[in-house]
Amino acid sequence: MSISGPDNDTTKRIQLRAALIERIGGYMTAHALGVVADLGIADLIKDGVRSSDELAAETGAHEPSLRRVLRLLASVGVTTEPEPTRFGLTEVGALLRSDSPDSLRAFTRVFCSPMWFTAWQGLGQAVTTGELAFSQAKGSDFYTSLTADTEFSALFHEAMGEESRIAAARVAAAYDFSHAIKVVDLGGGDGTLLAAILTAHPHLSGTVFDSPSGVADAPAVLGKAGVADRCEVQPGDFFQDIPGDGDLYLIKSVFQDWNDEDALALLRSCRTRIPESATLLIVGTVLPEIPSADQSIAYFTDVNMMVMAGGRERTESEFRTMLSETGFTVQSVRFGAAGPLSMIQATPSAA
Repeated sequence: MSISGPDNDTTKRIQLRAALIERIGGYMTAHALGVVADLGIADLIKDGVRSSDELAAETGAHEPSLRRVLRLLASVGVTTEPEPTRFGLTEVGALLRSDSPDSLRAFTRVFCSPMWFTAWQGLGQAVTTGELAFSQAKGSDFYTSLTADTEFSALFHEAMGEESRIAAARVAAAYDFSHAIKVVDLGGGDGTLLAAILTAHPHLSGTVFDSPSGVADAPAVLGKAGVADRCEVQPGDFFQDIPGDGDLYLIKSVFQDWNDEDALALLRSCRTRIPESATLLIVGTVLPEIPSADQSIAYFTDVNMMVMAGGRERTESEFRTMLSETGFTVQSVRFGAAGPLSMIQATPSAA
């Protein structure tokens, strides 16, 4: 007597259930990634294959538990297990190495941290009430908490630098800087983006402008890039005042941090201070008017900003409305001009 397999309808139903269960378990993968990033496992594996006994001994971890976590990550394509209890890294997993030029170790540690998970537990309340999940969980807004926790603040700014590294080279190559003389990077953090631009375009000078904690590492980054002699580092609050001596003002991945009221306030601050002949270049995510599955990361970011800081991603029409309301005229919108990031070029509107 033969045993028949499941029919096509049953197979499809099983596959659909498995697909949903994998998505439900996404937070488990994130926790596992956070633990491995905190322990520095990828730095210990590097290009070779290491046993879980060795990795546990060097990190002080419990070997059977670590082995099971690494096995989970192997199942989702982060680690490999070419033979039992011996683990390597996939190309994706290699991004957890701190010495990788494309490292996302700090980024992983931030987004898989207890601070993030605690805030995300309030997503249901945020959806029901519209209240900010982070503030409900922590009793203060994200940026106040970040300022108060110097250790996490340093890690956060390192993570933002990692996120900017690849985008920086793309922005430097994608925009025509030939008509600019001085670039002011508002919210420029550690100067990663401006360093790449000044390196690619030697005729330029620049200013990195951000909060005191945001620019703390900028002198070192600019010095390492060899452009410190052409770039100022200026701490400040871009809602209150910004440098008025640039002819190109760059804002990358900043508007997503803020709600509409604050985003409009930032644009008004820019409009008050920048010269009439200057150009404003916004680099960041521009959502399609209708959701697209091939831009899923943008929607993760959108809801993450809703949870953490009350910010949001925006569509082209929403950007155009905000810029028009604050006295700017959109000259061009280039989708995907810098990899996944788009560019919006605007100028002060005629009085």
